[in-house]
Amino acid sequence: MRAAPHELDEEGLVRLVARGDRGAFEELYRRTSPWLAVRLRRRCADEQVVAEVMQETYLAVWRAAGAFAGAAAGGTAVGWLWTIAARRLVDAFRRRAHHAEPPLAAAPQPVAPAAEEEALAASVGGDVGDALRRLAPELREVLRAMVLDGLTVRETAVLLGLPEGTVKTRARRARIAMREALT
Repeated sequence: MRAAPHELDEEGLVRLVARGDRGAFEELYRRTSPWLAVRLRRRCADEQVVAEVMQETYLAVWRAAGAFAGAAAGGTAVGWLWTIAARRLVDAFRRRAHHAEPPLAAAPQPVAPAAEEEALAASVGGDVGDALRRLAPELREVLRAMVLDGLTVRETAVLLGLPEGTVKTRARRARIAMREALT
């Protein structure tokens, strides 16, 4: 007797999706799409891009669910889903940059902090917040992905387009810098 989709965890749902189970796909979408949309919006304010990335992500999940290795490869279904979405978001940014026309007389504009930076500053105050803001952007980016987003080294590497060794090195440098700043 097979369990109903609402009784399975996300990994079980992906396994059923790999066999073409539409009910499992719908349950997976129902559980993960709100969370995924929030994470994508943290990185992109354009709702149209977020909607396109969501659609491309779930289409890729439907088509490639059989390729999901799961816990056997040290991953999770949610991490796998986020990796797909992150790649699709990077692709969307690349497409947008490729098609964008630079203005003829582009004067440098002051750079406003990203919403994520403002949220981080508001939620992490005091000495920790100050230490985070003093980190180099590439170190802060790795910390954000691994600590705030809860991604693994492999998932962070995919998201940021970096080798895993570079992610490990930056995470270590970020921890050392934070430790020094807080002592």
